[in-house]
Amino acid sequence: MTGDLNHQHALVTGAGQGIGEAIALQLLEQGARVTVLGRRAEPLQKLVEEHPGQCQMVLADVSDEKQVATAFAKAAAVQGDISILVNNAGQASSAPFMKMDAAHWQQMLAVNLTGTMHCIQQVLPAMSASGWGRIVNVASTAGLVGYAYVAAYVAAKHGVVGLTRALALEYAKTGITVNAVCPGYTETEIVKTSIDRVVAKTGRTPEQAMAEFVKSNPQGRLVQPHEVADAVLWLCGRGASSITGQAIAVAGGEVM
Repeated sequence: MTGDLNHQHALVTGAGQGIGEAIALQLLEQGARVTVLGRRAEPLQKLVEEHPGQCQMVLADVSDEKQVATAFAKAAAVQGDISILVNNAGQASSAPFMKMDAAHWQQMLAVNLTGTMHCIQQVLPAMSASGWGRIVNVASTAGLVGYAYVAAYVAAKHGVVGLTRALALEYAKTGITVNAVCPGYTETEIVKTSIDRVVAKTGRTPEQAMAEFVKSNPQGRLVQPHEVADAVLWLCGRGASSITGQAIAVAGGEVM
């Protein structure tokens, strides 16, 4: 598949680390021009420095519509119209439902769901005009099944999957595909932070806390970021033209 994405301009949100960084690297390896988007420059700088002329950064909080519009306009002005969008920016936070306040609820929806909507609205006009586009939303297994103590996050990710399916139908005849990948627990900073939180709150060892995270995966391990990136890369290629409206679990068989 080397060079399969030559002449394509891909924008990846939340690209500073973990899954987003792995996706950006895969796209760069396949020849795409890549814009990496995040809230802070520092995590993105390495990608830009290692791929001069091929990778650029823009800064925005995806929950802020005006920031998103400005960032996407800047990206297109330098690298051309965006033909591939990967919505990876996300945030996870837990709370028992009856202790969750409205601010927690709104924050989970703003970053995970509304931010996805803001970004998609920026790319659809150019994709529609060109007759080709790829939109991949990084959801979660929490977009397919429920988990306790993360009601707002689960609601937001279910919303992302629903949005994916609705837009896939709305744009089915335009040459644009819209899909979601749904990772299970993945070896990222978010999971590491969650493990540290479990250790601090329960007194368990890091190994015991890790065991709680991997037990839902029939393979008995955490998913690796590059495995999620591989699925995204396939969905971005021309060979996946008939794949749209799908929510693909990358979770070692946790969800079937």
